[in-house]
Amino acid sequence: MAVRLQRPLVAAACLFLCCLAGVRCGPDPRLRKELIDLEASMQIGGRMVLTDAEQRLDALLAKLKQDEMSRKDFPPSMHFFKARRLIQASPLFGLLQEMPKGAVLHVHDFAMVDVEWLVKNATYRPNCYMCFTDSASVRFVFASQGPKPVERCSPWVLLESLRAKMGNATKLDNSIRGNLTLFTDRDPETEYPSQDVVWNRFEAAFGALWGLVTFAPVFRDYYMEALNQFYADNVMYLELRALLPQVYELDGCTHDQAWTLQTYQDLTKEFISTHPDFYGARIIFTNHRHAKLSVVTEAVKKAMQLQKDFPDFLAGFDLVGREDQGKTLWYFRDALALPAEKGATLPYFFHAGETNFEGTEVDQNLLDALLLNTSRIGHGFALQRHPVAKDLSRKRRVAVEVCPISNQVLKLVKDLRNHPATALMMEDHPLVISSDDPAMFGSSPLSSDFYEAFVGFGGVKSHVGSLKQLAINSIRFSALTPKQQEEALVLWQRKWTKFVAKNQVLKTN
Repeated sequence: MAVRLQRPLVAAACLFLCCLAGVRCGPDPRLRKELIDLEASMQIGGRMVLTDAEQRLDALLAKLKQDEMSRKDFPPSMHFFKARRLIQASPLFGLLQEMPKGAVLHVHDFAMVDVEWLVKNATYRPNCYMCFTDSASVRFVFASQGPKPVERCSPWVLLESLRAKMGNATKLDNSIRGNLTLFTDRDPETEYPSQDVVWNRFEAAFGALWGLVTFAPVFRDYYMEALNQFYADNVMYLELRALLPQVYELDGCTHDQAWTLQTYQDLTKEFISTHPDFYGARIIFTNHRHAKLSVVTEAVKKAMQLQKDFPDFLAGFDLVGREDQGKTLWYFRDALALPAEKGATLPYFFHAGETNFEGTEVDQNLLDALLLNTSRIGHGFALQRHPVAKDLSRKRRVAVEVCPISNQVLKLVKDLRNHPATALMMEDHPLVISSDDPAMFGSSPLSSDFYEAFVGFGGVKSHVGSLKQLAINSIRFSALTPKQQEEALVLWQRKWTKFVAKNQVLKTN
């Protein structure tokens, strides 16, 4: 084994303390190097012990990253919608796609599959009806006969008949596609000038796809396609935030939440049977943070029951939706205290700190999430403004689920070099990289976010040890049991070793 850099940390610390104590240091090159090495050792993966092969891969990564950073059109400094093609054409991105990235711990149920699949697969099925809303969006439903009228929506039209009349359905398909994603070829800054505008469009897209993905045959195929796409992006385990909606059949009958959860579990087992190097998935049951207290209370009770029925598959509970306009965690404290009062264990995985408004009631969600014993923090964008929450997060090993592209598209940060997670990475704070809603953003299941983190957050200093540590973190901070984590890490290490060996050959050739 070889260490990336030999760092005499004690010597560096002593020299640094001398400077702090007022002892004149002067422009000492030895001290300067020691301090640089000390700082480098403190970042994520900074103390990672690397093999010779990994160090050779690191040299390749450094060259590829330098090529990215020398560009005038530096992708992390640009809106992802403008940078996407540049990133996809990047050799570094190609390498990151091949890299075994471990787990996705923050992704939402109906924003996982490339929108192209929904348009070309789901909307081309028989009995698919569509109507246009008076807010310039669309709604879908599958029905054996003409569905019932919907308020504020034009009469239902059978898509099969509409496409037949049009002859060339390209324009229609493009229109449908545009309603199911935020991605646009137009200037995103003009298209989405404010958080209100982008969030309204974001929520409208979920409304548009709802009737498609909650149709039982599409629901099953959608989830299997999601597993396929994440697996192809070298993700081996998922923890999925899911609303567990009532899924409906062609005759209009619906299934309850237990059926939906059972279906997720059955399909996951089916996928593992044909992909033995995929470790699995778990569900984090969610409810909307705009809901009434009574509704969330019932949702928590339902989550407790579902966890009893699916102890190895339901990971816990969360509240979702735009944080700035939703109710606070403290507002729901009585509902969220129910498991502890009843002696039950229901892990929480709260979205918290997805805001850039300082000092508001919502801005206290980070502290309240920790007070309520959250297992991880979703987004945690505001964590740097909360030194107490940050310290508790570090000491308790409560990881932050960082979603770079989501934070940029939803207008929390413009240039990803300025993302708060940059500092967290430099301090080796517990964190994982995730993708939130990749289908909505036109991003890959996880590789696009890894690129933004590695090149944008990490800058010149991040290296192969950083990537390796982030992948390991995604398993260590998962809801898997310690024994399962060890099993998953063995499986991941096998993949990692092959990845490193393969890219040594590429480098030599």
